[in-house]
Order: sequence, then structure tokens, then C-alpha cells
Amino acid sequence: MSSDWPETVERVARVLREGRIEARLEEFEDGTPTAAAAARATGAPIEQIVKSLIFSCDGRAILVMVPGDLRADTGKIAAAAGCERVKAVGAEAVERVTGFPAGGVAPFPLPGIETVLMERALLGHEVVWIGAGSSRHMAALAPADLARVARARPVEVTVE
Repeated sequence: MSSDWPETVERVARVLREGRIEARLEEFEDGTPTAAAAARATGAPIEQIVKSLIFSCDGRAILVMVPGDLRADTGKIAAAAGCERVKAVGAEAVERVTGFPAGGVAPFPLPGIETVLMERALLGHEVVWIGAGSSRHMAALAPADLARVARARPVEVTVE
């Protein structure tokens, strides 16, 4: 893993190393700011691309990971996280609470976020791709390792 990466990407690489997570971290010149762009760049099916979404849950930030081809269901998120009001947050808030730019959010390390939910369907894949700290970097890893390192609770949180 390169030490010439941006600080945000190195933060992700450090967590992977320290957690002894077998992962492949790559930079994609054309960028991967959306699930569709990430699928094109990695060559992976869009359902193996993980969208790391930040929501406000009764005023506290939570992370919800969903497959790139599905949409998050705020009603299911509220039920799973135990809150009344759930709403997506804007790009400025995303960067403020995660330390990562929108389009490059990694699901870890996120010291300001306690609740992490992961769509259970992601566990059905051998490998998934996550944002790795910038809109040009992604990491491929086993979904069980992702759940462990992100401290994620597998639940059903997508629109049917």
C-alpha cells in the first residue's frame, strides 16, 4: 500500500493493516464518486459496490451501507436505529462528521459515528468494494471483514 496517498486514504489503509484485513486498495484515475462510476472503474457488478450513506437520526449521525443498485429506506433505518426522524445529510455535513469528502466516504474509521448499519444483502457477496477516503480510491474486501472493521449491524434497510 502506497504512502503517497492522500491522508484520508492512508487513514483507511491504516485501519485495514491494523485490523489484519485482507483487502485490495486501488486508485482509479477516472474517479469513483458514484456507484455507477465505481462499478465501471472496478469492473464489479453494481450490487457489489457499497454506498456509505450518512443520515441524521434524531440529530445524531449514523452510517448506513447499502448495495450500489438499491436505495435506503428511511423507515427501515429509523426502526433499526431506534429513532423517530431519519433524513439524509448534505455534503458539508458528510465531510464534517466523517472526515471524508462526499463521493469518497469510507465506512471506517468514523470516530464521531456510533451506529453503523449494513444492508444484509451485502453479506451474500464474496467481495464488495467500498469508498476508501477519496473519490478516486476504493478497497475490495470480504463483506464479513467489512462488517467487523466498521462495527456494522447487518439489517434490512433498503427499499423493496
